[in-house]
Amino acid sequence: MQVADKWISRGFFTKRILDILEINRSTYYARKKENKVREIVKRGRPIQGYSMHKDGNKIPDEQIEEYLMEFFFDDNMGALGYRKWTALLRDEKNLVINPKKVYRLCKELDILKERITKQPKHPRRLARNRIVTGPNQLWQVDIKYGNIVNTSYFVFVCCAIDVFDRKIVGFYRGTTCRTKHITSMINKALIKRKVHFKDGEFDDKLIIRTDNGPQFVSEKFGDFCQYQKIHHERIPNKTPNMNAYIESFHSQLQRECFNRHTFHFYEEAYYYIDDYIHFYNNKRPHGSLNNQTPEKFNQLASEAKIPNMEISL
Repeated sequence: MQVADKWISRGFFTKRILDILEINRSTYYARKKENKVREIVKRGRPIQGYSMHKDGNKIPDEQIEEYLMEFFFDDNMGALGYRKWTALLRDEKNLVINPKKVYRLCKELDILKERITKQPKHPRRLARNRIVTGPNQLWQVDIKYGNIVNTSYFVFVCCAIDVFDRKIVGFYRGTTCRTKHITSMINKALIKRKVHFKDGEFDDKLIIRTDNGPQFVSEKFGDFCQYQKIHHERIPNKTPNMNAYIESFHSQLQRECFNRHTFHFYEEAYYYIDDYIHFYNNKRPHGSLNNQTPEKFNQLASEAKIPNMEISL
């Protein structure tokens, strides 16, 4: 077919070329029609994976999905539907976005208005005030993203911090951040910290606190927490202060890592992120821990060498 097209494009008669190559004319035109259809299909604009903020920054779809989940679980905005959520994204979040994209994202998240009465498998547990007296009682988990310079790609970081000793007990970084990545990260942290087990018996339940991102609202994450006997609670909308410890760490990560380095490719981003988290856990003095590192403070706590302390949050 390619040889025939080559000679025909140079002005030779189609019939003569096909006869020389012993190609049936009906077969030639049928395949040519198929190729045209394939070209038309390929012309569709690919999904970008981000939308623009009015200040010119790119906002990944994962962040927009988190905004939509906040709207969905809001007592007042949850019943509005995707068109009004589009208006809220434009007015409150300053995004340049159209209803078609919001509809697509809502459909992927299964939160379109006609399904709003669907009962979730794992009911939402709202975060409440708690008192933490030791490690492995309360972990806060959240997701952050950074840019690969001069591209439309993002690097995602999900971290789990222990509220008591401020140690990053587990983290994930990658090109995407799905529920499976987060559950795998938490599972490794549970094993490393030997959570739940005390003298061969189950200890008190670990509490994991998150926001209302789609990864944490998903049925798979609920199944994981149920299987691991973890109490999962989610903060109310617009209350980031209830996740203050992980939010504070991500601010430090932005200031002391992301702002100091330019990520030209993923391996470079992974190197600096890994290096910073190791530095944070093992070498960086922490003011609220009497300028001890999280690793040192955790060691002293396990050896009962620190005075009794309570953290209210």
